[in-house]
Amino acid sequence: MKKTLSLTLSVLFMLAILAGCGGGSSEEPAAPDTAAENPAANDTNQEPASEDPAPSDSTGSLQDGLYYAEGEFDEKSGWKEIVALKVEGGNIVSANWNGLHKDGGLDKKTSSEKGIYGMKEKSGAQAEWHEQAIKMEEYLVANQSVNSLVLNDEGRTDAVSGVSIHIDGFTELVDKALAAGPVEAGPYKDGTYYAEADDFDAKSGWKETVTVTVINGKITAVSWNGLHKDGGTDKVTRSKDGEYGMKAAGAQAEWHEQAYQAEQYLIEKQDPQAIVYNEEDGKTDAISGVSIHVDGFVELAAKALEGAK
Repeated sequence: MKKTLSLTLSVLFMLAILAGCGGGSSEEPAAPDTAAENPAANDTNQEPASEDPAPSDSTGSLQDGLYYAEGEFDEKSGWKEIVALKVEGGNIVSANWNGLHKDGGLDKKTSSEKGIYGMKEKSGAQAEWHEQAIKMEEYLVANQSVNSLVLNDEGRTDAVSGVSIHIDGFTELVDKALAAGPVEAGPYKDGTYYAEADDFDAKSGWKETVTVTVINGKITAVSWNGLHKDGGTDKVTRSKDGEYGMKAAGAQAEWHEQAYQAEQYLIEKQDPQAIVYNEEDGKTDAISGVSIHVDGFVELAAKALEGAK
């Protein structure tokens, strides 16, 4: 009995020693092979997953299409600002900030590009209007919004380098265009198109010109004018200054006033062929208040728009 008890105690003592040694081990259990369980773990370029992944820059929330908004004619300057946007993949991919004048003629960008608007020369601005407008367009495309811009009481901002013009009209029209939703596109390609007569008229000395601006596929601005073989100011300018003098010769309105009516009619109809004229004298009964020859205008407008198809 004593031997059996002694043997039992010895066995229990040895088990206690072994258990004590096992509990003091510092070895960590082997980690599972994540590369085998998750093939993506083999991609060394993979970024660690986050609980709240950042939204993709390539997909926005806007409905694809063309957007458009316009303001009112300014009583002092005569300009009405317009904004046209293009959205693809939910993001704004292009913007066009421009202006139309109450007297018709060239759009604001084209007028600025030709030096007629002349901000640098007339007011000492750091850049012409169209150059600053382009910077604002680029800002919008890069940031997809104008809501973070801080404007002062004059409608200007220090947030965009190289821009000193009033931008409150631009920001308001961007929001207005997006809130209104997509608009239907016209049949033409966007751009500014120009055509002029082949020769100076042998009798009058004038050569007619037509400039057509297309935005969102639609004719938005039209300028019907003329150049004289002897140089000097253009036909519209001479008419406004009273030098052309049609009313003095008995006409119902000056040349530039009738030209304006023809321009607006084309904008309304969106097609030069909609202006029907008499083949014999080149005049039309389709446009109220217009008694001048319009055949040259129709032909040149159609010629200019050939590049827009």
